[in-house]
Amino acid sequence: MQLSRRMRMLASMVTAGNTLADIGTDHAYIPIFLRQEGVIASAIAMDVRKGPLQRAAAHIEEAGLSEYIETRLSDGLEMLACDEADTILIAGMGGPLMNRILAAKPEVAKQAKELILQPQSEIGETRAFLAQAGFEMQQEEILREDGKYYFMMRVTPGNPYALTPLQREFGPLLLKRREPELLEFLEREKRQCGEILEKLSSADNERTERRRAQIQARIGLIDEARRLF
Repeated sequence: MQLSRRMRMLASMVTAGNTLADIGTDHAYIPIFLRQEGVIASAIAMDVRKGPLQRAAAHIEEAGLSEYIETRLSDGLEMLACDEADTILIAGMGGPLMNRILAAKPEVAKQAKELILQPQSEIGETRAFLAQAGFEMQQEEILREDGKYYFMMRVTPGNPYALTPLQREFGPLLLKRREPELLEFLEREKRQCGEILEKLSSADNERTERRRAQIQARIGLIDEARRLF
């Protein structure tokens, strides 16, 4: 099965031999790929919507993997019991929604051996949530595909810890290893922030002033991160 670079990267982060729960599975491409490659023992492909789940079931059947991959209608982790999955994969949704999914069933999330996460937005909020909830960062990746940057992380249950503002926004492990693609991301972010400031320069009201201060604060963080490279 052909996967996008983003999906292939996510698949590569799953520990071999584990049982996978793919939350928001959509077409079930990652569980199918991982089972075809012999990486996982079995999987539960879960989605809150009946349509995508039916498509997932059809793809699983076409691949001849119905014996190994179960489909399950579920709102987040709602229909997943403790100890049913070693790896929980949640990708392609906004960070706040991802946080709510994990917070709704903390006992299930904490029983997994690892979480593979790829928030689409508010990534700093997800990092902060994970730190406070005690999910320790084991791996972080950044990937550019079709002009968009994707941040992916593998975390394991542990103890709460603190993140600096820089780590929260740009990833502690990415910063530590001075990831080249992170530097590219930072350069693009600074350019975009500059363009926003230029557009705001013609307006003069309280709301604009607050927005201008937020953008300037982010530029400060970006510059601080760039100095590490």
